[in-house]
Amino acid sequence: MNRNPHVAVVGATGAVGIEMIKTLEKRNFPVGKLTLLASARSVGKKLKFRGQEIAVTELTKDSFAGIDIALFSAGGSISKEFAPAAVKAGCVVVDNSSVFRQDDNVPLVVPEINPEDVKKHKGIIANPNCTTAITLMALYPLHKEFGVKRIFASSYQAVSGTGAKALEELERQVEQIVNKQPVTKEVYPHQIAFNVLPHVDSFLPSGYTKEEMKMENEGRKIMHHANFRASVTCVRVPVYRSHSIAVSAEFEKPVTVEAARAVLKKAPGLDLVDEPENKKYPMPLNTTEQYNCEVGRIRLDCALDNGLCFWVSGDQLLKGAALNAVQIAEELLK
Repeated sequence: MNRNPHVAVVGATGAVGIEMIKTLEKRNFPVGKLTLLASARSVGKKLKFRGQEIAVTELTKDSFAGIDIALFSAGGSISKEFAPAAVKAGCVVVDNSSVFRQDDNVPLVVPEINPEDVKKHKGIIANPNCTTAITLMALYPLHKEFGVKRIFASSYQAVSGTGAKALEELERQVEQIVNKQPVTKEVYPHQIAFNVLPHVDSFLPSGYTKEEMKMENEGRKIMHHANFRASVTCVRVPVYRSHSIAVSAEFEKPVTVEAARAVLKKAPGLDLVDEPENKKYPMPLNTTEQYNCEVGRIRLDCALDNGLCFWVSGDQLLKGAALNAVQIAEELLK
């Protein structure tokens, strides 16, 4: 791999694409050249990188000649169509969609957890689901120490997980309600302002949603833990940015709050914010635009044997998407 790679961002004008560009700059990733790719309607838009304006060019099958690393965040159908063309051109793809995550030939990586899997790539590396990534930042260090058997979890997912249009929808609805106007909806099936929707992604025959099953399926692959089980309810909340998850976890070994705190304090990419007596606990407002996730509200679970409850919060545009992708690219250069 070129020490100063030619990097492409696919879906450069989207919410995650913009964060990818910012993250490459902020982390001083050694970009030799940056190419910004998007659909025809975004062509000519200019985005700033290291003080320069870079014009967006149209994504085609021929876009990848000479590109070393392509960070994809333009949705599953785009990844499916264009990632193989990128690989054919000799480019390594880090894909933010769900289409390749369960593919046996594609590593699914959270660099703080399974960086060694990066080396097994055959051209494509998958970025996990945002809620899964944020949860595992706290769960995996505990798993290493105590051996997790299963979790029960509820997510509190920000609207930016749906994209820029959902952010606009929440803002617009709040304004409409404050000004006593009728509420209009385009993105979500119900009003999201001052409401919560127990509906993230599409429903499966089991009654779970696709998003809810990602925690178990992706968790197994990332942690290399084939028997891991997760029962999850995913909920969209009227928060702009940063997902939170309430987790009850059951472990093989006995666990204490002190031992759990000691483990979490040392965990990479995670801050322990756990002083309920001082009203300090993780919150979406505090984790917004932060690279690290936060964990707190750590207590013994009174309904499970060897159980622990905790609350974790993290910026899903960063650790849940753009930051994780750039960290994978950093692993590629090692």
